Amino acid sequence: MTTPICDFVKKYAEKQTVRLHMPGHKGRDCLGFEHMDITEIDGADSLYEAEGIIAQSEANAAELFGCDTFYSAEGSSQCIRAMLYLVCISAAADKGRPLVMAARNAHKTFVSAAALMDFDVEWIYGEHSSSYLSCDISAEYLDSLLTRSARKPAAVYLTSPDYLGNVVDIKNISQVCHKHGVLLIVDNAHGAYLKFLPQSQHPIDLGADLCCDSAHKTLPVLTGGAYLHISDNVSQNMSVMAKNALVMFGSTSPSYLIMQSLDMANRYIADGYREKLAVLSDRTDKIKCELKRCGFELLGDEKLKLTISTKAYGYRGFELAQLLAEKGIVCEFSDPDYIVFMFTPETDDKQLEYFVRTLCSIPPKKAVTEVPPKFSSPQTVMSVRRAAFSECEKVAAEDAEGRILASATVGCPPAVPVVVCGEKIDKAAVECFKYYGIDSCWVVK
Repeated sequence: MTTPICDFVKKYAEKQTVRLHMPGHKGRDCLGFEHMDITEIDGADSLYEAEGIIAQSEANAAELFGCDTFYSAEGSSQCIRAMLYLVCISAAADKGRPLVMAARNAHKTFVSAAALMDFDVEWIYGEHSSSYLSCDISAEYLDSLLTRSARKPAAVYLTSPDYLGNVVDIKNISQVCHKHGVLLIVDNAHGAYLKFLPQSQHPIDLGADLCCDSAHKTLPVLTGGAYLHISDNVSQNMSVMAKNALVMFGSTSPSYLIMQSLDMANRYIADGYREKLAVLSDRTDKIKCELKRCGFELLGDEKLKLTISTKAYGYRGFELAQLLAEKGIVCEFSDPDYIVFMFTPETDDKQLEYFVRTLCSIPPKKAVTEVPPKFSSPQTVMSVRRAAFSECEKVAAEDAEGRILASATVGCPPAVPVVVCGEKIDKAAVECFKYYGIDSCWVVK
């Protein structure tokens, strides 16, 4: 597997050229890596007009993923906006205002995309979800929603895997979407590795039309490296328009350090990654069984993510996170109910053994019986765009009842808003704010 971006930058750095171009460090290593950081000089290609080394590298990635694949140096957030832009362009060709039917546990980037592009949103609430971070949707349930819908959406938007490691039935859901003539978009930010399991579980292989992966979340790629994937089953125009879509929401100065990491990841994947992943997958299955024997209650079915429902063991999620942090183990995410850990082949056996030993050494306590507040669907009183672009003010969460949310300023992780721009904050929402530690919010003035 070739690495054209890395090869070019290495050769350029070795020439010790007088750099009278950006960046300002001029290749001098004050911090230690600047000599590998360049800009769009002659021969370096350009991410959004790629026809040289970047195009070659993206072609390598496309070969690995088996579909048209494009790089993002600004995470899946850029890809999410690009996917929705492509949907809007497709809907415009049909002379219709875009409607996207979206699972409620969408990342806040989806909400900002709705504000920027002004498409309509119809939220899908899970059938039996116990957390606002998850949205359990079956193919049958979606089929009934689409059948009953008074207005045909341009696309269905799902998050899978979600932050807690739950995976929805993409294969059957995609068949339902296509039966109704609707595109399926999947935010697969947490699942780039799914392609390389012994049997691929990647959304594109399961029938999704558009998909994004955050390479940096599960592959050895620098933070910000991501992929936009487009299925061969959709109009070729979407692939043609992909770069236009990405540049619409991306910086004209994408990081060459991030692009080099995406470039080198192609070789990493091609050179034994599948075998490493298979070994780790078996290892994590055993770890999960061992933790269950220790009395922990696990959630989710994603291979490389471990989610513990901590209250049954006598702790709130953030309490268990603090105990582990004191032992040098830092989790991905915790809240009152859950703690989440993410593994990759770069997590070695010694670290895994220490993690299991330390976790099982924490004594169980009496179960915490406090339950999360029941979430109800807030009333939408104005469009996402109108609310997001309204004059707003910051108020204490406890004083927000009856106000209209202007901005979904939820932190990341988990970056899933409890209330969405344009919705009226009701009593149930205020209770959720309190439970999850949200002490203020921005409301329409």
